[in-house]
Amino acid sequence: MNRSLNIREKRFVAIAAAIALVFGFTPVANAMHIMEGYLPVGFCIAWGVICVPFLIAGYMSIKKTLKENPKTITLLAMAGAYVFVLSSLKIPSVTGSCSHMTGTGLGAILFGPTAVSILGIIVLLFQAILLAHGGLTTLGANTFSMAIAGPFVTYGIYILSKKGKINRHVGVFLAAAIGDLFTYCVTAFQLAAAYPSESGGIGVSMIKFLAVFAPTQVPLAIIEGILTVVIIIGLETYAQPELNDLGYITGGTK
Repeated sequence: MNRSLNIREKRFVAIAAAIALVFGFTPVANAMHIMEGYLPVGFCIAWGVICVPFLIAGYMSIKKTLKENPKTITLLAMAGAYVFVLSSLKIPSVTGSCSHMTGTGLGAILFGPTAVSILGIIVLLFQAILLAHGGLTTLGANTFSMAIAGPFVTYGIYILSKKGKINRHVGVFLAAAIGDLFTYCVTAFQLAAAYPSESGGIGVSMIKFLAVFAPTQVPLAIIEGILTVVIIIGLETYAQPELNDLGYITGGTK
């Protein structure tokens, strides 16, 4: 029984990796998170500094999880591949940025929000260097919005849903979708703070950025919520022991 389960898991991860390769190496010269050089130097440094404590906590969280449950490394790798695949599918949006799903909700629900900061920065670094998606100077800002702010909201919504005894899959959908939307609220704030409106300051500028993001990001957030539920259902079928180790099925939290 265990041998059959392992084979199924390996096939599942292989499929995820294949999808990542197919979508990941699509030309992306004109599609970015917040692109290279778009933010002033001071903002780049500030967002990078803000990310540091979260990254340290994320490293410690992953180290502890893998030490206690080594078998969950397969799920961790799959969560990282999921972030890579979804965040590589881009729809051009406001100048200097784009709309896309984040994929961070799955990792936040399974491993906790701090762990996702590590997964996210690895994905963003890879995309910035090899895929011209995002940038090294804007790595801190992109990490904070996609790999820190969004996952924390996702995790909070998921925990509230559990405490409210909402159907588990409905909770997963709400958490992933709202976390995705919050990522773009933070991105809009980052852009607005760097380029405030001359007539109304940061507030007016942020509303303008959100208005441009909304038509593409709202449906994408809904799609991400649905996809995350589908992945969770698959894991409940093929990786139940690992989910138990993480406390997902038994009711614990990470």
